Amino acid sequence: MALRAADAAGLAFQGLRGHPLRFFLSALGIAIGVAAMVAVGGVTESSRVELNQTLDRLGTNMLTVAPAKDRDGNETRLPATAGRMLGNIGPVTSTSVVGRIDDLAAYRTPYVPSGRTGGVFVAAVDSSLLTTLRGDLAHGTWFTTAGESYPTVVLGHQAARNLGITLPGTRLWIGNRWAVVVGILRPLDLAEGLDPGVLLPMGAAQDYFGYDGTATSVYLRVDERQVDAVVAVIPQTAAPQRPELVLVDQPSDALEAKLAADDALNRLLIALAAIGLLVGGIGVSNTMIIASLERRSEIGLRRALGATRGNIATQFLAESTLMAAMGGLLGSLLGCLVTAYYTRAQDLGYALPLWLAVAAVVLTALVGGVAGLYPAFRASRESPVSALTAQ
Repeated sequence: MALRAADAAGLAFQGLRGHPLRFFLSALGIAIGVAAMVAVGGVTESSRVELNQTLDRLGTNMLTVAPAKDRDGNETRLPATAGRMLGNIGPVTSTSVVGRIDDLAAYRTPYVPSGRTGGVFVAAVDSSLLTTLRGDLAHGTWFTTAGESYPTVVLGHQAARNLGITLPGTRLWIGNRWAVVVGILRPLDLAEGLDPGVLLPMGAAQDYFGYDGTATSVYLRVDERQVDAVVAVIPQTAAPQRPELVLVDQPSDALEAKLAADDALNRLLIALAAIGLLVGGIGVSNTMIIASLERRSEIGLRRALGATRGNIATQFLAESTLMAAMGGLLGSLLGCLVTAYYTRAQDLGYALPLWLAVAAVVLTALVGGVAGLYPAFRASRESPVSALTAQ
């Protein structure tokens, strides 16, 4: 007669308890493969959710306009009229001009040797820049209407770190005068090039530091339905005399490309983890074959007492399935813990799908069942006489 599921599970558990170390090592092989699969899936999904939230917050309708190098490889600049002309394009909703001041540097004191800038540059910016970039301040305030005429600065995230400034109120020596730090920015996801910048308001840059109004970049927000149309007319609008020296970029494309690259890498990692799971399944099969050889006397006795071949096969198949399932459960828990640790360390939201953890356990149980087919068939073919007389 066929074994009931509860009886088969009880026999399988008793069989595995007979060799706990072998059972643990075989289950551990399965667990490592499953943990890798779950962790990669969890980290991937958490990163995807974070990136999608970032794109939703920052939008995909921002364009960056910048000058290219001329034929001789020299740096060029956009005309002082570029920002105003680009703002006249119908679908453009906002423009912000940034102009680096190459012969100007910022230091903590006047006594720092010239040229030791620590990778920090000085740039004049429009008061609308923070709104256009949808950036955030870590400390302090952005430029006020009243403060635009005075030598005040806002530091990019990297500039503040390089200069060792953590709070507003610090003075910086710029050119031949002091300027007061009024704010420090958080990292700018769509304008990372401004992170090392010491940003001056446009009016103060012109009045105190000789800024000529030309631009090294212009940031635009446009109607999302008209992005391609705007891109087509930007070069002639920004620099009618030299449109070939105008470059247009959509920073959100870089974030989407990063997501695509991460997806490709994660698929590779999941494939490697699946190979590890396959190796674990082979280990389960090998363990069960050895168990069938060591337990020939037990098999013979059970056959002599009336157990059918189907009963023996069911017992061994249940043992291999239970071994793999417990390894899968352990691996799934480890994968969840690894995902939780990684997302917390990277300040990401935890977004591991529950179905992935459950599917991993089910998959490993199926792998264990398939791996146990041959050992179960082999054990069921033992004749009672030869099994009882085996040494």
